[in-house]
Amino acid sequence: MLSKRSPGFPGERSLMAALAIDALGNGMYVPFSLVFFRHVTGLPLAVIGLVLTATGLLAMVSLPLVGTAVDRFGARRMQIALHLVRAAGFAVYPFASALPAFVAVTLVTAVATRGYPAVQQARIGELASGTALERVNALSRSLANAGLGAGSMLAALLVGVAGDGGYTVAALLNAVSFVAAAALVRRVPDARPEAVDGPARPDTGRVGYRAVLADRPFLGLATANLLISLGYAALAVLLPVYVTGVLHASASLPGVAFAVNTVLCAALGVPAGLAVRRFTTRNRAAATGAALFAAGFLAQALLVPAAGRFTTAGLLAVVVVITLGEIIHNPAASALVTATAPAAVRGRYMAAYQLSWSLSAAVAPSLLTGLLALDSRLPWLVLAAAVLAGAGLLLRLERRLPAGAVHPEPQQAALATAA
Repeated sequence: MLSKRSPGFPGERSLMAALAIDALGNGMYVPFSLVFFRHVTGLPLAVIGLVLTATGLLAMVSLPLVGTAVDRFGARRMQIALHLVRAAGFAVYPFASALPAFVAVTLVTAVATRGYPAVQQARIGELASGTALERVNALSRSLANAGLGAGSMLAALLVGVAGDGGYTVAALLNAVSFVAAAALVRRVPDARPEAVDGPARPDTGRVGYRAVLADRPFLGLATANLLISLGYAALAVLLPVYVTGVLHASASLPGVAFAVNTVLCAALGVPAGLAVRRFTTRNRAAATGAALFAAGFLAQALLVPAAGRFTTAGLLAVVVVITLGEIIHNPAASALVTATAPAAVRGRYMAAYQLSWSLSAAVAPSLLTGLLALDSRLPWLVLAAAVLAGAGLLLRLERRLPAGAVHPEPQQAALATAA
């Protein structure tokens, strides 16, 4: 039987603290980014929305460059660099009232923000292996949810006390948080080169992204994630419109649903990560999480609209099921893709995988709202079909992926040395 806690690595607490502080800063602006930037820069909302969309798409295109930089300069250096880039961006936002300045700052900051998850996952892959990957991924996600929740509450407090000036204070505090996170990341030592390994690939002649594109099982993983990650957009994109426009429930209900999701992710993330390791394979654990997603979406489509006066209770029950799917799927899927990537090109692999998240985030708003306009049940049914297709693909890939990635072994020792 696996131990309840895999061995850690030197600097793990610093790395996790950096992630929590990073999330705290993000939480101070992400939930209300349009309003945040309007008050910080003074530009019209329509202009801000257009700039955020355009720079977000350009940042997504830049992900392959971020992956190349990770492989060339190392994940640790890139982590520190992206923290500092975002710190500089938020420090100058209050002074970027001219449109060209706002576009420039937003583009640079968006590249760093979009690229950071890939860099972080590559760094985790350097420092942890075996069953420790699930624990570290689950812990990082729990801390991220807790930080986002705390950051949004802190921003609300600042605005409540200081009025519109609170947004500027939040921007500057966000910059400080990224500097603090960079300092903590710097305390985490590099992994020993001989310990940073990954599965071998038969074609060693291919380098760079040619190796990624030639790795069909990995591309299958990315495709499965593209389908399943649509489910992660349901609460943020679809639920608020569905609750107010279809169920005609209280406008505050989506906020309660988000709070339930955040609290459960923060509280149950680590226990769920430990439970995930009891599955026979990572593929089956991730597929089980996707199946829970599908169950929640089907219940939303078929049961909640007919619940009458129990609509609120039914919807929150669905949110709990979807959240359980999230906290089971995510650590297993993240560990699977990290363990699949060869060390020499891990940055490129993580950047390619991150593209699947970015694509689903870009497609979800128009897809889900368009389906909702046709039939109120249709987006939930399409989501259920998509995540089930992703789950099926995960199961089919089980025999084609490296055995060590599919069947993790306990990590015997930390992979980093003290500085």
